[in-house]
Amino acid sequence: MAEHILQIGQDQGPAAGETRPRARYAGTPFGSGFSRLVSVISAVLLLVALGSIFWYSATVPKLDRLEEPDRALDLMVSRIMEAQDGLQRSPAWQQRLAEWMVGSSEKERLLAIQWYRELADTTGDPSAKLRLAILQAETGQAQDALAQAAQWWDLDAPMPLYSQWLTAAYSLQPLDRERGIELHAALADTLEAGWFYNRLASRLAQRTGDQALSATVDRQIEAQGLRLHNRSNRLLVFEVICLLLGSVVLVGLVWRRTRRPDAVRLHQPGVPPPWPGGTGTAVLLRGGALGAVITAAFLTFPPIEHASLRALAIPLANLPLLALAYIHLLKPAGLDFQSGFGLRLERAQLGRLIGAVLAVVAAGLWGELVMERVATALNLTNHWTEWFDPNLVWASGSALTVSLLEYVVFAPIFEEIAFRGLLYAILRRRLSFVPAALLSASVFALAHGYGLIGFVSVLWSGFLWAWIYEKTGSLIPGMIAHAMNNLLVSLAVMALLRG
Repeated sequence: MAEHILQIGQDQGPAAGETRPRARYAGTPFGSGFSRLVSVISAVLLLVALGSIFWYSATVPKLDRLEEPDRALDLMVSRIMEAQDGLQRSPAWQQRLAEWMVGSSEKERLLAIQWYRELADTTGDPSAKLRLAILQAETGQAQDALAQAAQWWDLDAPMPLYSQWLTAAYSLQPLDRERGIELHAALADTLEAGWFYNRLASRLAQRTGDQALSATVDRQIEAQGLRLHNRSNRLLVFEVICLLLGSVVLVGLVWRRTRRPDAVRLHQPGVPPPWPGGTGTAVLLRGGALGAVITAAFLTFPPIEHASLRALAIPLANLPLLALAYIHLLKPAGLDFQSGFGLRLERAQLGRLIGAVLAVVAAGLWGELVMERVATALNLTNHWTEWFDPNLVWASGSALTVSLLEYVVFAPIFEEIAFRGLLYAILRRRLSFVPAALLSASVFALAHGYGLIGFVSVLWSGFLWAWIYEKTGSLIPGMIAHAMNNLLVSLAVMALLRG
């Protein structure tokens, strides 16, 4: 079989306008009545799996997906507000850049109020009501906060104490120094350290004229704000660099699309693949169904909690699909995984690879910028629980390592093989690029179980990774872009919320 393996970097593909001869398959391996029944059962299992994801996303309340939503939201909103405090102390150009890339501070504060209102209404948690009132008061809605506090006097503890804090901090009623010291002592004993505590403490210190306490709290606010801002700013600068460099490559590709249509070609044959569509569909259905069963087993049984076993979940779930693809698709065509999916590159192709990755990363970032503005115009938001990952925030070192391995290594490799190397490629045998890319990206997005904005974001990413596979004939650029996307998201969460 070695003589049939295509070596990337050698011009073994057909010239423009020619048709590559297809491999001759000896019959259809899944053509019997029993095999068709197995394929139907596999399709049903896959539909059930996708339906379960959709049902979970549509029916299970967002807050029920976290064990400690109050703790998670407290951490997230506190860190967002602290990072904004740090941003306000940064140069004007950094503030404008951050607003252009991630949105305005005012929008973040209004979202935080919306999130806390949902938590307070859902759980009735007194601390959630207090934090909601503090957010309102700090966002120019002090009268609304005080109106809420006035209703807490006759409620059970600790609501009367919370009412005293808010009234003392934000009302125009006189506050003597002794009373302010008493309230601050109760605040220090009751409320956890963080943005909410600092804001109330600072307001009380200002109201009583305690300059020493006010200066101490302000220093804490400034130090934490700058620390978080510096963390986030490094990632922001990296994204801007990728956006600028990739945009140059994108413009070059568009400009040369007629003169050099293969400017970033890395491998032949690419798509459409040489294997029959019916055989490929059967492989996808069977391998996907077995993978769904294995995934369900890992999610159901306790061993998934052990980091060493959890690390095997994604590879084991994808093993049946890879084995069936090799046996029934690649091997009969005289290919292996490297030659079938363009997974071997020559050193001379490094420049093309870097250009392809930068182009698709930049296209992804431009898409996110456009989606953010459209969502803002339509008053649509992503629910905060969709990007809060407890494993990235609170997990131990070993569990964090496993999560990063899953997100940055396993997911890009196996998902690109399954959704672009197989699903998209099989659809491409019958359809032109756009419908094939959209269909495969839609299945890819549905499998993630996000809300509308998350679905559109993943759909756009899947479409781009299909596009770069179409252009290069190799899955490597999509894998790298996929890994970079997941890594940047993970680092953003960790920079803001971990430590």
